[in-house]
Amino acid sequence: MATDAGSALMNPDASSIRQNAAGDALPDFRNLGVIARALLAVNAFALLAASLRPGDILGQVILVAYAIEPVLFASLAALYIARDALARLPYAAGVACTLALVAALTAAMHFLDAVRGQSAGAGDLAWRIAYALALTGTLAGYFRLRNRAFSPALAEAQLQALQARIRPHFLFNSLTAVLSLIRRDPVRAESALEDLAELFRNLMADNRNLTTLAAEIALCRQYLNLEQLRLGERLQVDWRLDPQVEQALVPAMLLQPLVENAVYHGIEPGLAPGRIEIEARRDGEQLRLKLTNPYSPEHQHRQGNRMALANIRERLRLHFDVEASLDTLAAGERYQISIVMPYRRAP
Repeated sequence: MATDAGSALMNPDASSIRQNAAGDALPDFRNLGVIARALLAVNAFALLAASLRPGDILGQVILVAYAIEPVLFASLAALYIARDALARLPYAAGVACTLALVAALTAAMHFLDAVRGQSAGAGDLAWRIAYALALTGTLAGYFRLRNRAFSPALAEAQLQALQARIRPHFLFNSLTAVLSLIRRDPVRAESALEDLAELFRNLMADNRNLTTLAAEIALCRQYLNLEQLRLGERLQVDWRLDPQVEQALVPAMLLQPLVENAVYHGIEPGLAPGRIEIEARRDGEQLRLKLTNPYSPEHQHRQGNRMALANIRERLRLHFDVEASLDTLAAGERYQISIVMPYRRAP
């Protein structure tokens, strides 16, 4: 097992380490940020179209809104429902299905108006469908460009994550602790080397994708096992985990940098035993994570933890937009990090 982990660590082309860039993907039609951008963009275009038409501007705004708003809300509702099915399609097929869905809803609204005697005929239908497809295509292009624009940010986030997590003192201390175990407890030394290899395999892997919270917790336990070798009883960990959130999807390498910061800034500076508390629970459609550790302003390492926190905030924003947040609080002798994100269960 140690040999397999070591070969994966030494071989950057191993199948378990994915370094390829992510391809184009449809936006998450259930994300509040995506919905808000679509609403703002379509209504901005509607206002512009109304201002360019002859006649009273207010009257034109009302007419354009009457034609657009029902289709807009019906389309957003339909895409919200069909998100999972569309996400399984190739990007081009997903865009084509989205355009077809919007066109069908536009036609349905036109025929509904015709039944009520409020339609202007085939010309009006053609204008409505052309307008709806143009707006939908424009938004699809915008979200595609936005996704591609964030790709360098993801690569930079990965680099910053590596710089924040791989501290030379941790590697040195871990290897020293393993060396001290080789003769008196070879089984434990072998297990520690496996933990170290697995930890660095995950550090080298592509952290752009979502993974399960259970995998993140397992990685944190491996890291804490290594730190336990040198810190002993000084390091105490209190896990408060809701079993139903183990299959929740979270950004890869979300917890381990925070746990490492908790050890580095909360446990190492003190002489007495310190307790790290890690909590994960589901709150309706949200996943809430909380990590607290000892905090003493006068006994802190000079290197702060802003890089790791900034990296995680950036990745939360890229994955979940405005639906995720990370907050910190230093109260008394405890430092707390709270993360809120949408609850999504792995298939």
